[in-house]
Amino acid sequence: MHAQDLITAYYQAFNEGRTDDMLAMLADDVEHHVNEGPVRKGKELFARFNAHMTDTYRENLTDMVIFANQAGDRAAAEFVVNGTYLKTDEGLPHAQGQTYRLPAGAFFDIRDGKIARVTTYYNLAEWTRQVVG
Repeated sequence: MHAQDLITAYYQAFNEGRTDDMLAMLADDVEHHVNEGPVRKGKELFARFNAHMTDTYRENLTDMVIFANQAGDRAAAEFVVNGTYLKTDEGLPHAQGQTYRLPAGAFFDIRDGKIARVTTYYNLAEWTRQVVG
């Protein structure tokens, strides 16, 4: 599968809540570099993160643009996160069903047709401003 097709399928699975399909697209030793916090290594930690996010936030990604290098081993995506804050996340403001709209981006390493690294960036201060109101 071409890198752009892989990332498109990954985000389609995200938007449809198919986290098992997302996991199937990851290398076993995937590195997940989150915007805030330590790097998570391996599918198990990625699965735990996804479960937490699904419980705490409802998000849909729009305005997706995906880029890939010619070798097919690096990719990037730019998108808008449209979300609802469902349950208070530790260290963050109290959740009351607030909605937010936030530009974000992600970078990927691809190895043997699987995603080996996901690095996600967004502006946490802007997210906080939107949910605190």
